[in-house]
Amino acid sequence: MQVSENSHDDFLFIDDSDEDEILACSNNETWQVLIVDDDPEIHSVTQLALSDLVVLSRRLEYLHAYSGKDACRLIEEHDDIVLVLLDVVMETDDAGLNVVKHIRETLQRKDIRIVLRTGQPGYAPEESVIKEYDINDYKTKTELTRRKLVTTVFAAIRSFQQIATVNENRLGLEKIVSGATELSSQHSLSKYSQGVLLQLKTLIGGEISAVFCARGQGIIDNIDDLSFYVLAQIGFDENLINQKLNQLQNKQVSKQVKACFLQQKHEYLDDNLNLYVAKGDYRAVIHVRLSTTLTEIQTQLMNVFLTGVAVGYENVHLFKKLTNAAYKDSLTNLPNRLEFVRLLDDFAQNDFKNQVAALIDINHFSDINDALGQDIGNKLLSAVGQRMQSIDHECQFARVSADVFGIIGPADCLTPESLMALFHQPFRAGEQHLPINACFGLCTKEHAKSSGVQVLNQINIALNIAKKNRLEHFAYYHSDIEDQMQWRLNMIRQLRNDFSNNCLELWYQPQLSLTTGKVIGAEALLRWRTADGKFVSPAVFIPLAEYSGLIVEIGDWVISQACKQLKMLETSYADLSISVNVSIPQFRQESFVHNIINTITQHKIKPSKLELEITENILMDEPQIVIDALTKLKAQGISIALDDFGTGYSSLSYLQKLPLDRLKVDRAFVTDINKEGQSIIAETIINLGKKMQLKVIAEGIEEIEQQERLIELGCDEVQGFYYAKPMPSDEFINFLQKKS
Repeated sequence: MQVSENSHDDFLFIDDSDEDEILACSNNETWQVLIVDDDPEIHSVTQLALSDLVVLSRRLEYLHAYSGKDACRLIEEHDDIVLVLLDVVMETDDAGLNVVKHIRETLQRKDIRIVLRTGQPGYAPEESVIKEYDINDYKTKTELTRRKLVTTVFAAIRSFQQIATVNENRLGLEKIVSGATELSSQHSLSKYSQGVLLQLKTLIGGEISAVFCARGQGIIDNIDDLSFYVLAQIGFDENLINQKLNQLQNKQVSKQVKACFLQQKHEYLDDNLNLYVAKGDYRAVIHVRLSTTLTEIQTQLMNVFLTGVAVGYENVHLFKKLTNAAYKDSLTNLPNRLEFVRLLDDFAQNDFKNQVAALIDINHFSDINDALGQDIGNKLLSAVGQRMQSIDHECQFARVSADVFGIIGPADCLTPESLMALFHQPFRAGEQHLPINACFGLCTKEHAKSSGVQVLNQINIALNIAKKNRLEHFAYYHSDIEDQMQWRLNMIRQLRNDFSNNCLELWYQPQLSLTTGKVIGAEALLRWRTADGKFVSPAVFIPLAEYSGLIVEIGDWVISQACKQLKMLETSYADLSISVNVSIPQFRQESFVHNIINTITQHKIKPSKLELEITENILMDEPQIVIDALTKLKAQGISIALDDFGTGYSSLSYLQKLPLDRLKVDRAFVTDINKEGQSIIAETIINLGKKMQLKVIAEGIEEIEQQERLIELGCDEVQGFYYAKPMPSDEFINFLQKKS
């Protein structure tokens, strides 16, 4: 049975005060106090006892609940309740204690102060309640004189304000920490500045307008004056970004920003703020227009926040410097190779179909550096970079390597013609006016692969093809190119493996004297038989061997095999010689002459029985190197023949310098030699050879008529299918035996 508390009401709120707690207050703000009691009279006397009470410059505003259930509902509906004067025993003996649990555990309101009051302390002993419940005070109603009630209310509200201040500071610091974390992820100046303004708005908690300003020079690209520019804004106009502050058309704001910058300190006014941001060599001012004045706590938090902003502002600039160092070419101020790869990533992955990526390679740039000096070379590169940027504002440019530039842009703009037009006029480099030209490799979006590195490889492939093209100095990448490259790599790999596994063979085509009809020697011809028994044409694999550098090893092997063959023939066919073809990569080897002489010595053969054949094209490539090497070999007794004479463009003056023994008439001049008027070149070569006291041999004879005409012209020797096809060593021996 519930016991009435009214038996103690006579003692409630006895006026034992000897002073007046009623204070003057002009503030309209109030403290919300909830009185919870099932006795209406308690509500009245409590409100009467606290009437006109002012706590910390605010009056009290009362809410009333007559049960624990009503109290829980009111607390959920009113976020501004700071104090609950709560009866313990209402509809149930522990109704008040259940309200405490609801406040602390369900609603998670740790800030509300709770004063428990009871007229029947036996139902809820004070000691156990204090231990188990988070309450501000616990009093019996007989204890609560007016003076003690006022003291309790004062203490409770002061406690609430202290907790609220701590919470506000905590929340403010949490916002600062959270904001600092978010800002630290911003590495561009514009995004960082905008992020600072958004964090300011969150920290202040109201509607604001703000601009983030700094002097333009060194901050904004292509700006060289010291006027204040807007880096970011909220609440104004987006068109202000990267524009002068005076575009805001507010002289007062411009004046305040300039004053803050010069005085180097914050300015806190009632309706606006001017915040000075400075760290190292980097300074800025944030102007904020307020809707309400900042509180003291907000001002303190603002100072803490701005310290972090200044550090972050410097870091953004330092990051920009690092980015420039990593991704910009210091000479031309263009993006470098790393950045160009990133731009190519965008090119490869965007949806713009009508685009092209290209590389430009300046021809013979090293000659300019060597002849005029690196300073002139650098100025030339800068001039090329500047002229490139005149193509189209939509294009992106980069310096990819020493004298190679990259461009990405619209296909109708980046054509071979437009790129070549860049080099029609000379470039000014210091006092020099340098006419230069270039090669161009291009790749359309249609053929571009999915990553920047792959696209760079594609246009580099096209550029390499353009460099080898003597007619057109440009090439577009297409998928067949890569297929051809893959085929070439596979063939080179297979050739290298087969050479290591002794799959290459040396065959011999007999050479005969037209006078006697006897075999005088043979030309050694290289054959490649693959594992499946098929032959790869020398026209295919010889260029691959030269391209890969394998021709040097193969060439040494061929000479060694020819010497072995000569040694085998020495007993029965001592007068025979063997002719071996040599290539320009072999001549470039410093040990070329020594290796040949050493091989002849090892096999103990007569040097005159080995003949080296060179083509006219080899002579054109490195004439002096070839002449010097052949002169040394000739001095050792080795024979020298000039093959394909008349098919190239070499000077006749070189012919006089070569230590030759034989001239070889190419099959191109033999094919139609028996037809009227078609033997002039062959006749000229034969006559030239005779005047130079050289033997002349014609190749490619397939018909008796060709032989007869050559006899008429006075040719000395012949070889061709009419006499014998190239054959392996054992068949060659059999051929010689039959002929003898």
